[in-house]
Amino acid sequence: MPPLSADSETPVWADAYVARLTALDVEARHREMERFTFPRNIGTLLREAAAETPDALAWNFFETGETISYAALDRAVDRMAVALASFGVTRGMKVGVMLPNCPQMPIVWLGLARIGAVMVPVNLRYTGRELAYVLGDAGAEALVIHDECGPQYREAGEVAEAGKFPRPDRVLRMADEDAQESLLPPGAMTLEALVASVPEGARHDGPEPAHDDLMNIQYTSGTTGFPKGCMLTHRYWLGAAFVNGFRDAKRFRRVLASTPFFYMDPQWLLLLCFYQRGTLFVAKRQSASRFATWLRQHRIHFCLFPEIVFKQPETPEDGNTELMRANIYGHRKEVNAALRKRFNAPAMEAFGMTEVGPGLYMPLDAVHMVGSGSCGIPAPFRQARVIDEEGKDVPRGEIGELVLKGPGLMLGYYNRPEANRDSFFGEWFRTGDLFRQDAEGYFYIVGRLKDMVRRAGENIAAREVETVLRNMDEIEEVAVVPVPDDLRGEEVKAYVLPAAGLSGSDDLIGRIARHCEANLAAFKIPRYIAFVDDIPRTASQKVAKTALTAGVADLRLGAFDRVEGIWR
Repeated sequence: MPPLSADSETPVWADAYVARLTALDVEARHREMERFTFPRNIGTLLREAAAETPDALAWNFFETGETISYAALDRAVDRMAVALASFGVTRGMKVGVMLPNCPQMPIVWLGLARIGAVMVPVNLRYTGRELAYVLGDAGAEALVIHDECGPQYREAGEVAEAGKFPRPDRVLRMADEDAQESLLPPGAMTLEALVASVPEGARHDGPEPAHDDLMNIQYTSGTTGFPKGCMLTHRYWLGAAFVNGFRDAKRFRRVLASTPFFYMDPQWLLLLCFYQRGTLFVAKRQSASRFATWLRQHRIHFCLFPEIVFKQPETPEDGNTELMRANIYGHRKEVNAALRKRFNAPAMEAFGMTEVGPGLYMPLDAVHMVGSGSCGIPAPFRQARVIDEEGKDVPRGEIGELVLKGPGLMLGYYNRPEANRDSFFGEWFRTGDLFRQDAEGYFYIVGRLKDMVRRAGENIAAREVETVLRNMDEIEEVAVVPVPDDLRGEEVKAYVLPAAGLSGSDDLIGRIARHCEANLAAFKIPRYIAFVDDIPRTASQKVAKTALTAGVADLRLGAFDRVEGIWR
């Protein structure tokens, strides 16, 4: 029997649950959802979906035509778990995974989860230095890596601390058929060969992971300079997918994932589909020019809508969508209503972080709030407050830091006791973002405490870029700030104080660019570089970035634009 499409009308558990939620107002819906009994772990969630809808499609990697039914996926995950166990992966072991958007990526993730092992996903654009740091920091003992990442692997092996990088015999290689040669360890077993060594129908029957068992160490940029590893449990993922899937009482049968699987979003979107017994449509990579076509072609019900898509040329077909909800994050408020009209998209704001999962959201019911700029109300299982520096609530309408509380937050940052102390007021997680709450209870983001640049969906720690630049002998001091950008939200700008005896020049610009290219992922490299005679400091000797930017209407002026190749 061929797999069924996601539009199968056979009633399933999700239909009955959505029907129950639909009859409730938002507050009652939250209470009902908070009574939900979660599956024991992610593997149980998949088994339940496979038992109820064995022939429905779990995913469609539509650019390569690779699909799989729920029953076949459950078997593939079992086989992968047995294969990984035969390779020496054990419960609690950390395993780096550096794969592109392909079916093997989620199958490896789910296979590790079934064992009770921990995935450490790695950004494919990381340099070797960044790869070595993440795997060393997490204590990863094995690595699953694609051939295309060979150059970063080789560099990482050269710079990694002794004993803090997976041994060559602990590397599983995903072969690239188009590659002439591999830079990965000679003789490294391929993932394909490992899986083939296990009989079809093999079933993993080891101990079942529990809610509080780790499933991911997910690295996120932070103000400490280097990425921090968020410890995410099975309960975290079960909750994130469930909340996003049902808080609007909708049945999403067709969901789009357009970003890489090493990010958070495709992971919880897949699990959302498990709950909904729907299909995840997966793109190889994000594409602003093709996004609207994907929505129409695959009749998508739910997606995360990047603002950059709105900047594409308008076409008469844009509104021919079947969207039931589109999450938007940090869009300019004037875009919201226009986006809804152009793409026939019920677009609503949401606010979340790797550390907390879904934090705030705007319910579909709150149509009167479209274009308000508000991030909404606390999601199910979440409480929210706006506090002052002493942890006390500020009056409504006043600005303070948003803190969030509830079950299923991250366990903490891996090996970061100081960061954990700084990030929590008791059970309340400090977001580092400045918010206000209005009289109706809606929350609005107004700024941030964290020293970050948010470029095209990437969080870039200013301190990490500054640390790399300070390692240059030619630079005395540096300060990195965000520059507003219509296309990408923000771009990275570096104020550079040259070392004694040097002056700002095109030659120094070139040396800075080459140094950054060797030590930073491309998206972290400063676009704008400005030379200054002094880097101002506060009384406590902290760099006073506001003194550099205050009163400057256009932060691009006076800087070299690396993309355009001109001085502005």
